[in-house]
Amino acid sequence: MKALTLQAPKTPITCQEMPQPTPTKGQVLVKIKAAAINHRDVYITQGLYPGVVTPIILGSDGAGEVIEVGEDVSSSWLNQSVVLNPSIGWDSAPNVQPNNYRILGMPDNGCFAEYIAVDVDQIRKAPSHLSFEQAAALPLAGLTAYRALFSRAQLQKGERVLISGVGGGVALFACQFAIAAGAEVYVTSGSKEKIEAAIALGAKGGVSYKEENWHKLLQEKAKGGFDVIVDSAGGDGFKYFLDVANMGGRIVFYGGTRGSFKVNPQKVFWKQLSLLGATMGNTKEFEQMLTFVATTQLIPVVDSTWKLEEGAKAFDYMDQGKQFGKIVFSMED
Repeated sequence: MKALTLQAPKTPITCQEMPQPTPTKGQVLVKIKAAAINHRDVYITQGLYPGVVTPIILGSDGAGEVIEVGEDVSSSWLNQSVVLNPSIGWDSAPNVQPNNYRILGMPDNGCFAEYIAVDVDQIRKAPSHLSFEQAAALPLAGLTAYRALFSRAQLQKGERVLISGVGGGVALFACQFAIAAGAEVYVTSGSKEKIEAAIALGAKGGVSYKEENWHKLLQEKAKGGFDVIVDSAGGDGFKYFLDVANMGGRIVFYGGTRGSFKVNPQKVFWKQLSLLGATMGNTKEFEQMLTFVATTQLIPVVDSTWKLEEGAKAFDYMDQGKQFGKIVFSMED
């Protein structure tokens, strides 16, 4: 089979022939139809992710068709269209991931291949209204956004939400999910085009974080503050979230691409704010996310599709940060 492999950190990924896996007891063999890139994959290639194991087939996001079942697996799974849950081992502890938790695509071989063998517990039926490319866009980013918004921030219909850095996978899903849940959504981005694209999806408005006093401009547009704020960057701009948060607001963050941040403790305790960390999600949340997508008929945004042979170019494109939506490998002719 064809697969994208990383032989060592700080080297380009390469497309090469690999042995096709065989499902063992309790596993299924999935013919991957589409797989999506995450920043996690890029960070692994750059040696910026802890505990990198090589050689490895990367890829946490995949969708495809079950073509073979191993021992003790129901034959009813055969020919089913499925998505893969990238969270491995997070079943019994809903509040925090266990010590043996890991993510598909390193240290376990991932979805950037024509076939993958995984435990049957890692697959779920794909929402029927989605193409394989759209379904492949969902798993890691969709799960992270769902947990951040609904499990951690406890988003309610009618609340006002701020999504920072819209355009990236998790931020864009958080934007789409909040809109679908009936929230009033505003966004920030360094790109005017990405703000306009978010508004086209249903956001009420947005500002560029490159503008001076962007947080004040945002409050003017929204005619008030925010009940829920979702961030992935951290850094110096994080302090302004305390200013634009409403009394009792919840600020949830799932990344720190701009580094650490400082907060004014007086603002936190006086405004009764909650600062909430979030990452990935458990099996129940993955199922809830898929149900939410199916019920709302939400369509993930796919920025572009690539062939496995174009893997290195697709990774470079991801690293440039110009995309709006997910970058997807399509294995279909």
